[in-house]
Amino acid sequence: MKGSMNEILNALRAAGEATRIRLLFILSHGEFNVTELTRILDQSQPRISRHLKLMTEAGLLERYKEGSWVLFRAHEEGAAGRLAREIPRLLSPDDDVLAADAEKLRAILDERAGKAARYFAGVAADWDKIRSLHVSEARVEEAMREMAGEGPWRFMLDAGTGTGRLLEIFAPYAGHAVGVDSSREMLAVARARLEAAGLKHAQARAGDVYDLPFEDGQADFVTMHQVLHFLDDPGAALAEISRVMAPGGRLLLADFAPHELEFLREEHAHRRLGIARDAMNRWLRKAGLREARHVYLEPPAGRGAQGLTVSLWLAEKD
Repeated sequence: MKGSMNEILNALRAAGEATRIRLLFILSHGEFNVTELTRILDQSQPRISRHLKLMTEAGLLERYKEGSWVLFRAHEEGAAGRLAREIPRLLSPDDDVLAADAEKLRAILDERAGKAARYFAGVAADWDKIRSLHVSEARVEEAMREMAGEGPWRFMLDAGTGTGRLLEIFAPYAGHAVGVDSSREMLAVARARLEAAGLKHAQARAGDVYDLPFEDGQADFVTMHQVLHFLDDPGAALAEISRVMAPGGRLLLADFAPHELEFLREEHAHRRLGIARDAMNRWLRKAGLREARHVYLEPPAGRGAQGLTVSLWLAEKD
């Protein structure tokens, strides 16, 4: 996307300072809140906030509020956003300052991953019970069956399989089915579940949704149930899923719609408070996918502000 001369000049001015270059480098690795950025850069919050404000106004960054957090990321659209994404690619990895920033950045990402791992290890056996806090799983599963159709599928992938429930539902209609998860505790539950169901052609395998252990174009049906809100970079995960999808393949997603329930972040390791439809469509387009259908499942009557709406998406790869 091309921009006007004034737009490019404003973006260059906003980027033309050492701390701001470092911010672009950090934000090329994902989205971060102000507290995390001050830890990495070892500068005061007012100073970092001032830099972020100028860069956001110039279109280099996106700012969005999610519950009590304010998060920043490189802008995904516009000429200034393209500049924000290109500058980090020009930086040398041997730069001492950036190498130190990268080390601190990795420490924060490791903290996030450790928190999530401890959470999943502690709740693996009761995972389905915890998920029942929102609209009933029976209703979600019914809607997912209807959206997916009856197959058959040659190869089904369940990304972030958790306890393997979606394998139970859809593997009977697939020639081969694999669920991938990074939690050993979750995988143990999933394997026991598959064995009890007699699904010999389905398996649960250790793996990373950012680096799936499959060849390009291998899967013609992919599911992802309540996974994206735990991830630092949902767009990158969707791009990796698209890589392993065959042309004409379908992706069935379930996640929460945007909400304000902070306790899910604090007590249940949620990285983001739901997924907005416009954000999802932006990630899908960038991954080479398109939304074919979207459905909202409202929370049960009487839940009020404590209710959680579930969003379902069916996406296709051309």
